[in-house]
Amino acid sequence: MRMRKLGRTGIEVSAYCLGTMMFGRTGNPDHDDCVRMIHRALDAGINFVDTADVYGHSETEEIVGKAVKGRRDEVVLATKFNGPMGEDPNRSGSSRRWVVQAVEGSLKRLQTDYIDLYQIHHPDPHTDIEETLSALTDLVRAGKVRAIGSSNLPASEIVEAQWVSQQRGLHRLRTEQPTYSILNRGIEREVLPTCRRYGLGVLVWSPLAMGLLTGSYRKNAPRPDNAVSRHLTDERKLEAVEQLLTLAEETGHSLTHVAMAFATSHPDATAAIIGPRTMDQLDDLLVGATLTLGDDILDKIDAIVPPGTDISPLDVSYVPPSLTHTDLRRRPSHERAAA
Repeated sequence: MRMRKLGRTGIEVSAYCLGTMMFGRTGNPDHDDCVRMIHRALDAGINFVDTADVYGHSETEEIVGKAVKGRRDEVVLATKFNGPMGEDPNRSGSSRRWVVQAVEGSLKRLQTDYIDLYQIHHPDPHTDIEETLSALTDLVRAGKVRAIGSSNLPASEIVEAQWVSQQRGLHRLRTEQPTYSILNRGIEREVLPTCRRYGLGVLVWSPLAMGLLTGSYRKNAPRPDNAVSRHLTDERKLEAVEQLLTLAEETGHSLTHVAMAFATSHPDATAAIIGPRTMDQLDDLLVGATLTLGDDILDKIDAIVPPGTDISPLDVSYVPPSLTHTDLRRRPSHERAAA
């Protein structure tokens, strides 16, 4: 497995990162099987494992902790905080109050003394970024965290976080984890250039577009029972998938392998997160790890989905308040007229 520098942290990570969201009650409930999958990935040369406290309602971190026990030194272990961990409104978000509690829970479940990469799972518009960075800086200085990062931040908030760190003498966010696939290339416009400017490592999630780029969902085909989201039934995406399936046939490889090779081809993508649920899925992903896409194939992909283009966003992607709260887009009716 090819190794790449994780931004400017000095840490080297594999070009595939093992994502664990499918381990536990929301995916594969067999703990022993999940542990075997993690060991299989480590034996294949993957040294980067990503999880989160909310995955499986904290069950996933427990599985990862079991798997890395005895092999901790060979694993670059990443986890995330911010999502709700109970009904108490203070057991979520990015406040200092929650960050210092959340890390202790993750350390206990992961059975480790430190986390290599601790990430803000989602933007928190209700918390000053200085508050969060100050708490994370203390965790780094205490030796509980080696590096800090973010996930799903828009470019403007990445810049703001870097500025606050510089002005206040706080540790910088060293990585960003955005969604990226052939069908969702919007980060190529601003997020990836911003990450390059500040030397951030980039872990891209959902390179298979939540399963659309496996070819399991086809245009004009009966929808499987689990295809309930707009994402999996979006006709524009399904049309692009049909074209991409034809292109994959020309290469002699599966669309899954082509999609993963596309994600790892971008010079600003440090690692692509794979999220297998079964051992067969993991083995198939490992087989495709050696695929290199030539410029001719990448040009044809660009023709199907132009650079910097999202064919509608993922249903699970972060949506900023400016898009979800109408009062942030509309003046009071009596103030809307120009005169």
